[in-house]
Amino acid sequence: MNIIKTTSPKTKPPADQLGFGQYFTDHMFLCDYSPEKGWHDARIVPYAPLSLDPASMVLHYGQELFEGLKAYYGVDGKVRLFRAEENFKRMNRSAMRLHVPVLDENFVLSALKELIRTDKDWIPDAPECSLYIRPFIIATDPFLGVRGSHNYTFVIILSPVGAYYKGGLTPTRIFVEPSDVRAVRGGTGDAKIGGNYAATIRAQENAKLEGFTQVMWLDAIERKYVEEIGTSNAFFVINDTVITPPLNGTILPGITRSSVIELLRSWGIGIKERQISIDEVIAAADSGALTESFASGTAAVISPVGSLHYDSRDIVIGGDNIGPTTQKLYDTLTGIQWGRVEDTFNWTKVL
Repeated sequence: MNIIKTTSPKTKPPADQLGFGQYFTDHMFLCDYSPEKGWHDARIVPYAPLSLDPASMVLHYGQELFEGLKAYYGVDGKVRLFRAEENFKRMNRSAMRLHVPVLDENFVLSALKELIRTDKDWIPDAPECSLYIRPFIIATDPFLGVRGSHNYTFVIILSPVGAYYKGGLTPTRIFVEPSDVRAVRGGTGDAKIGGNYAATIRAQENAKLEGFTQVMWLDAIERKYVEEIGTSNAFFVINDTVITPPLNGTILPGITRSSVIELLRSWGIGIKERQISIDEVIAAADSGALTESFASGTAAVISPVGSLHYDSRDIVIGGDNIGPTTQKLYDTLTGIQWGRVEDTFNWTKVL
């Protein structure tokens, strides 16, 4: 792999001004695909704009996919990746859904580690900060016609980040979306592709204008079963059992979701993967059986839900406070990620 170092390093932003996804490191990883050579010309180069033909198929037909993961500067001074191999397995599943050539997972993981070493000084060591990692693949054939591209570019960029939500662990206000839908069974809801997110933007922006943090998505057919919260997986604690929607092809199989389920089972807490309707959620809240709700995802890790707005009602959950199960999950997951808690699951890899 060829490595070209920048001759004009950027000024690093202060940790308290990072926000999320606003700043990018000095270097990026690139690799190209052609039918003749397969994936080839792997290289680390200075971060710069990509050169694309205006007819590139990604711009017209949306053949692209991506991932999101993080590297952490641990309390012991070591850099850790959290379940990165699972991200590249999921990336290949997304690639197969979009008829994109799969990647050698071991190679791209080693390439990512080399890129992180190259830009190690960009990993923030301030509390609750991390290095967000965005791998993605785009179709680059200059062609106006609906077919799979023949040529692709794989890119990894890095971004030092703070908390995803400005309020940190402050319980969120969630708007239950009555009209727009995110995905249908048989579509691409379980792949990590830009089209799934584009379909959510209108509802999310409208909800934010009304003062809500995020949107809760219902199923596209009956419009009654909970699917996701924003770009995260949804969980509800009802009568001391945690319930989360099943992986039925319409929601993303989150790496954090999987980790939450494994943790709960290891603690002896009941966890059920099943359909749950918004009516069941509201009835449980009204009866007091619903004591906690939270969302899980790479960006925010664990985000407590304080209230839901549905059909002109505001439904408060757990007194609009973070519950004990939610807090324990957040403390344990972030503790493992930053090296504060022993990793008995072998989820982290030290660079």
